[in-house]
Amino acid sequence: MWSVKKNGAQSIGRSKGGLTTKIHMISANDRIAVEFMLSAGQLHDAPQGRLLLETIGTQKYQHNFTSVPLLMDRAYEDDKTRYTAQQLYFTPIVPPKKNRKDPWDYDKELYKLRNEIERLFRLLQGFRRVFCRFDKLDIMFSGFIMLALVFISIRIL
Repeated sequence: MWSVKKNGAQSIGRSKGGLTTKIHMISANDRIAVEFMLSAGQLHDAPQGRLLLETIGTQKYQHNFTSVPLLMDRAYEDDKTRYTAQQLYFTPIVPPKKNRKDPWDYDKELYKLRNEIERLFRLLQGFRRVFCRFDKLDIMFSGFIMLALVFISIRIL
């Protein structure tokens, strides 16, 4: 059987689990995604997180002149990513890794809200096409992720 060759970017990479793709996302809450990007499974998270932060740009101050809190996973806790977030007027809320020589303080109560982002990923994984990565090309996979995010944001529970 003949098939058409698929040309385009494919963020599929080898990791311990086989061929995988990582979804890096900035979300406002458990229903609304602000921005996302894809990367191959073997790539480190921190450089991709910096690229994602730079795509959304500088944040405006809130009404009381404080920066916007940015809840991040420990995979994004390196100094460069924290510095990039501060330059864009975010306050990075991320616990330091256990082996850090000079750990910093962070708002533990605010960090507990990170489960909202995990809930959004759980809802996104409920779509089998996202879960199984049926689409080979990034543009098709990204399009379906966007469609799934629209369904998640308008779903009334």
